[in-house]
Amino acid sequence: MAKSLERIKARQLREKGTSVAQIAKSLKISKSTASLWVRDIILSVEQLEKLRQQNIIGGERGRLIGAFKQKNDRLKRIEEGIKKGTTRFPTLTNLELLIAGTALYWAEGSKKQRNVMFCNSDPKLVQFMLTWLRKCFNVETQRLRCVVGINEIHREREIIVKKYWSEISRIPLSQFKPTSFKKVKNKKVYANFNDHYGTFSVYVAKPGQMYYDITGLIEGLFQAVIRQGSSVG
Repeated sequence: MAKSLERIKARQLREKGTSVAQIAKSLKISKSTASLWVRDIILSVEQLEKLRQQNIIGGERGRLIGAFKQKNDRLKRIEEGIKKGTTRFPTLTNLELLIAGTALYWAEGSKKQRNVMFCNSDPKLVQFMLTWLRKCFNVETQRLRCVVGINEIHREREIIVKKYWSEISRIPLSQFKPTSFKKVKNKKVYANFNDHYGTFSVYVAKPGQMYYDITGLIEGLFQAVIRQGSSVG
C-alpha cells in the first residue's frame, strides 16, 4: 500500500515537471525506482526547459562551492606556510643578513660598470635590500639615488607612484631622478590600474670599494657552496 502511494506521489510530482533526482530525494527512494515509476510521463517543452535551467544553475552552484573550498584551502596553506616561516626566522644575525643580501644582489643587482644598483617591483624585496645596504655597508640615505620605471599610461599618477616608493624606501623625493616612462602600444586600462607602481631602481652614489666588496662576497658565497657540495656523499 505504501509503495502504491509513493508511486502515485512520484507520478504527480513528475507531471508537475519535478526532476527524477528531486522526486527520489523527496520520497526517500532510489533514483532508479523513481525513474522506473515515471518513465512513461512525457514532459512539456516548458517543463524540460525549466529542468535544463535548474541543472545549469545546480552545476554552476556546485562549481562555485568547489572553487570557494579550493580558495579557502589555499589561503589556509599560505597562512600555515607564513607561520612556519616566521617561526623559523624570528631574527637574523648580521652574518645571515649579509649572506641573504649577497644572494639577492647576485640575482637582482648590477654586476657591470662598477655600479651598486638593483631594480625590482616587489616592495618587500626593496625594503630588504635597502636594509642590507644600510646595515652591512653603512650606506647613509643621502648616498642613495632612485629611479621609478612605469608605463606611459601611468604618467598622470607619477607623483603618487613616487610618493609610494619614497615611503617604502624611506628615501626623500629630492633624491629621485626623472621617472623612466615606458612607451606601450596597449592602451587597455586594467582593474588594478591604481595599484600598479612599476619598478624601483636604487643606486649608491660613488660606491667605490663597495662594488669590489660585493663582487668578492658573491664569489666567496659561490665558493662556499661549491665546497659544501663537494663534501656531500
